[in-house]
Amino acid sequence: MMQAFIKETALAAPIPGRNVDTDQIIPARFLKADRSAGYGPFLFHDLRFTPDGTEREDFVLNQEPHRQARILVTDENFGCGSSREGAVYALCDYGIKALIGPSFGDIFYNNALKNGLIPVRLPEEVVAGLRRELLTGPERGITIDLEAERVTFPDGTEHALAIDPFWRECIMKGVDEVELTLGYMPQIRDFEDRYLSEMRWINR
Repeated sequence: MMQAFIKETALAAPIPGRNVDTDQIIPARFLKADRSAGYGPFLFHDLRFTPDGTEREDFVLNQEPHRQARILVTDENFGCGSSREGAVYALCDYGIKALIGPSFGDIFYNNALKNGLIPVRLPEEVVAGLRRELLTGPERGITIDLEAERVTFPDGTEHALAIDPFWRECIMKGVDEVELTLGYMPQIRDFEDRYLSEMRWINR
């Protein structure tokens, strides 16, 4: 079930590499696992671990303080490749709330929104500067404010958060498309009753 998200400040971690595809986010062999147990342990599995299961020390999410990151700052075309929703499941189950990058794979972007994961598109030079700041600066907290449609960087600079109004409403309420529609059932019934009373010939 999607969790409601309005505003949150969280630790951010930079994920290196352009064209990080969905198979890197969650290798295909793990998609057979029971989702009820969570896909979080499989996130970036082959990047995080050696074949014998040992953590790779050079991977950012295996380093402090980035282990606790809830926002990932990515490079171009993150989430490209096959259209597996499991990639978004892995991110959400790990605890990632939002992604900030210059661009995302189209299908991945839509899957993210449907699952309450916020993909924030910002200019490439802005994102590149943010990744550098996260690697070298003492402050690593980023604020995502859906209500104000703003993103605040560790240095205090603010940037507009462009998101489809429909999905913004869904995520702020913590509902999917069907649940959002059901929330308007009284208005829908009122419309149907009024329409049928005005268009009596429909029932003939």
